[in-house]
Order: sequence, then structure tokens, then C-alpha cells
Amino acid sequence: MKSNLNLQDADGLYEQLLDAHAGLSAAESELLNARLILLLANQVGNAQVLRECIAAAKARETAPAGPK
Repeated sequence: MKSNLNLQDADGLYEQLLDAHAGLSAAESELLNARLILLLANQVGNAQVLRECIAAAKARETAPAGPK
């Protein structure tokens, strides 16, 4: 699993994500995210890498916030 920034245009991607969610309800945004996750998982195609990504995302979700 790659954990260092590996995007050619991170800011552009962020804008595309914001644009894709513009005007959607919370439920529509959740469905868009779910479809996007499945499409990206299919592109990765490696079950072990996907397990590692899920674990890393979950760990960040439950990790205590660092110093501010």
C-alpha cells in the first residue's frame, strides 16, 4: 500500500470531488462515494492492498487527534 502522496494533481482531484458532490443531498453524496470506492477498488484489483487500505482508513478514523 502506498502511504505517501502519489497524485499528480491532488488539488485538481479535490476540486473534481467537490464538483461531483455539488447539489447532491447527503444520501446522494453517500451513494456517489460508494460507487467511487467500488470503481477505484476494481482499478486497484489487489485484495491484500485493499485490506491494508481499509485498515489504514479505519485506524485514521479512530485515532486520537494529534496536537494542534
